[in-house]
Amino acid sequence: MNNINNTDLDPLGKSLSLVSWHIFTIFLFVGAISFLLVGFGLLSTIALYPLIVINALGASLFIFLGFGSHKELKKMPGAFLMGATAVCGYLGATWLV
Repeated sequence: MNNINNTDLDPLGKSLSLVSWHIFTIFLFVGAISFLLVGFGLLSTIALYPLIVINALGASLFIFLGFGSHKELKKMPGAFLMGATAVCGYLGATWLV
């Protein structure tokens, strides 16, 4: 929060940055719990496919925007994190079936 608050963004920009960061963190946490539940056999493998697609789309968005008008995104690990989650999730889901 200090990094966001120390910027020269207007208050709305700071609030949106903080909310988007927390939404992304919650998304990753829920995905991790879902992958664990499937891994331990407490949840059906079919539950992973929406997570795999969402992570693949998120990685694509990071890449698309990073090579577009938001060059700063190339410095962030979002594309690698979401892309690796999608690939590993797909490999794990196909291995479990």
